[in-house]
Amino acid sequence: MIIAIGLLAQCFFSARILLQWIMSERAREVLSPSLFWILSLCGSYLLCLYGWLRDDFSIVLGQFISYYIYLYNLKLKGIWPRVHVSMKSLLLLTPVVALAFVAANAPQTYDKFFRQADLPLWMIIYGSAGQVIFTLRFIYQMVNSHNHGESRLPAGFWILSLIGSLTIVTYGIMRLDIVLILGQSFGVVAYIRNLMLLAAKKKEEQTF
Repeated sequence: MIIAIGLLAQCFFSARILLQWIMSERAREVLSPSLFWILSLCGSYLLCLYGWLRDDFSIVLGQFISYYIYLYNLKLKGIWPRVHVSMKSLLLLTPVVALAFVAANAPQTYDKFFRQADLPLWMIIYGSAGQVIFTLRFIYQMVNSHNHGESRLPAGFWILSLIGSLTIVTYGIMRLDIVLILGQSFGVVAYIRNLMLLAAKKKEEQTF
């Protein structure tokens, strides 16, 4: 059941990349479709649950950092105002409730994540570093989008995606985590392709 939750989460993430890739190929430029952020939010919700059930701190950390950035992009896209108030409350309060639970059960949570016989501290740090790099792309993206007044996916986003993804794949191999391996491997090709599209667009603009 735990693996199924993780794979479903990665299906949402893979679907967002595939959708963005197809739409960008058709437009011959990198796009930031609304559905990309909706699928991101669905995947994040499930992957955070998977990380908790898998006792994997790095996965939970990565999703916590990016969660509200997905909501911010939905606001930029004009989707958030149309969401029902009950769903808004659920989405906004879930991380708060989760943090409150962790704070109330701090010793047990620490043991759950950091006292695993088969998971040394260096591996936790390595996996967390990969998740942080991977998630920094959304902080970079949020700042860039805020400065331009629209949701954008600039080159820096895809560079950080590529570096973080490769780090997470190696972490997944070390942990024998099929969910991380499959989910991140698919994105690598799309990240490289988006960088190629951006380079081609820039070259075209310089020509004119």
